[in-house]
Amino acid sequence: MKWIKRLCSFIFLCILITAGVLTYQGYTDYREAVGARSVEEMAADIESIDNYTDLDELPQTYIDAVLSVEDKRFYSHPGIDPIAIGRALVNDIKAGAYVEGGSTITQQLAKNQYFTQDKKIVRKIAEMFMAFKIESVLDKDKILELYVNSIFFGNNYYCVADASEGYFGKAPSEMDFDECTLLAGIPNAPTNYNPLASPELARQRQAQVIEKMKKAGYLEEDDEDGTEK
Repeated sequence: MKWIKRLCSFIFLCILITAGVLTYQGYTDYREAVGARSVEEMAADIESIDNYTDLDELPQTYIDAVLSVEDKRFYSHPGIDPIAIGRALVNDIKAGAYVEGGSTITQQLAKNQYFTQDKKIVRKIAEMFMAFKIESVLDKDKILELYVNSIFFGNNYYCVADASEGYFGKAPSEMDFDECTLLAGIPNAPTNYNPLASPELARQRQAQVIEKMKKAGYLEEDDEDGTEK
């Protein structure tokens, strides 16, 4: 039995050492990234784009839809969401593959602005450090505003205004319930949910968005006409 205990201790020690090395590498990558471009500079770069849209110009339905599908605890977590990470880990283990990341809106902003899109553990750790940094510099509304002004909506649209005008021919402030919920679902997989290229898949994704809004409490469970609480 002693050799089993020693083996377990050795394995545990290896895990701790590996975790420490990965964390150090992730922190190093984060420090290099934020040293090359500060959070303030990142925000200024996004704010300088054509068609930048302030948060108060967006319909509340669109904001609720985005929060429901991307990060329903956005306004209560510090940059990462332990509940979402735990759920994603369980789903990944069940699937035997990386199928869900558990990333918050802040983490997605960090990934899109500072790091590559690969799914390596070191990149994920660096992304978490960056998310904490972003949250320490910017308030929640600004983070959400920067996010919707810098994500890909398919069809060469890289901000909410371009996507709204491109898909619907109107400014974001003029979007109705149908357009808000359709647009909110696209960034998850822009190629698949692009309403011009895949209208059927876009509508299927929209149905998922509406269902998540109901579960998050933004819509009545039996609501079918888009009337918010």
